[in-house]
Amino acid sequence: MRVIAAMSGGVDSAVAAALAVGAGHEVTGVHLALSPDRQTLRSGARGCCSVEDANDARRVADELGIPFYVWDLADRFREDVVDDFVAEYAAGRTPNPCLRCNEKIKFSALLDRARALGFDAVVTGHHARLADGELRRSVDAAKDQSYVLGVLTADQLAGALFPLGSMTKDRVREIAAERGYAVATKPDSHDICFIPDGDTRGFLARRLGAAPGPVVDAATGRTVGEHAGTHGFTIGQRRGLGIEVGDQRPRFVLGIEPVTRTVTVGTAEQAGIDEVVTAAPTWGGAEPELPFLAQVQLRAHGAAVPCEVSATEDGGLRLALSDRQRGVAPGQSAVLYAPDAERGDRVLGQGAVLRAGERQPSIHS
Repeated sequence: MRVIAAMSGGVDSAVAAALAVGAGHEVTGVHLALSPDRQTLRSGARGCCSVEDANDARRVADELGIPFYVWDLADRFREDVVDDFVAEYAAGRTPNPCLRCNEKIKFSALLDRARALGFDAVVTGHHARLADGELRRSVDAAKDQSYVLGVLTADQLAGALFPLGSMTKDRVREIAAERGYAVATKPDSHDICFIPDGDTRGFLARRLGAAPGPVVDAATGRTVGEHAGTHGFTIGQRRGLGIEVGDQRPRFVLGIEPVTRTVTVGTAEQAGIDEVVTAAPTWGGAEPELPFLAQVQLRAHGAAVPCEVSATEDGGLRLALSDRQRGVAPGQSAVLYAPDAERGDRVLGQGAVLRAGERQPSIHS
């Protein structure tokens, strides 16, 4: 096949490109320039997409003897990922920018352009597997990225190759070292790539400005603090609340209301939910018949929990959870996996979380 290898400059994409060459594919390396100021986005293990990263990717491409190009998608990245991130926080939601980047950049803009140029697929260094066209978890559970890929459609998965999903991260680094790649020991990028200093609250404050308001304790009904902007909070947050509640029970963020600028906090008991409602889902294969049983992962690094999936009247999904959960934030993705132990690593699809709360008793119960 003629394939594009998305080469970020890290060890994962370098080894993925090398494995694609070794598998006999006709490979062209592409580095995505996603920042208008690429000199500022790398600081050790933070950030990505810097000139340093582009040069690291180019060196690996040269060693592989494959063509290499830099594609400037900075405007698209700003509109679809950065601006979306800011707008979601302004609306009181908590987005996942890595998921949005996979959906809008790597498997929309990049894959669409690759296909337009006559390529068959895009190779990436994601830690996930494809088996019979189905997205599966990586064998390395600690590095599994199937959650942030759960938004991909069957057509996008058909144009994807994930060579690393059947090996551990340690093995990836061993392969890079065996080949003499300088990136073999390069640190993984952490946090949000376009916030290299890790200060998400400061980044949002600079974009959205100050919008002070009250922090209200649902347990007592009292105002227990003031904040500089609702964008500094996310559902389930426990630390950094800046409140005085008068007792020893920890408080968690329960609600964010940007219009009234109110942040509501409450106890652990109040923070638990057992029902999630999502927007219209995307499916990685044939749309399953509703209702059905599944496992759902509600955060990028959360554990999957059993649930019953049914339809809402407006085309979304209602997930009845078997165990109460905390920290389920609107704007995050609810990624559904197969329910059985043997094939429970298989991704079915996902829906963006609209709201989470207490399950209402059935009128038939």
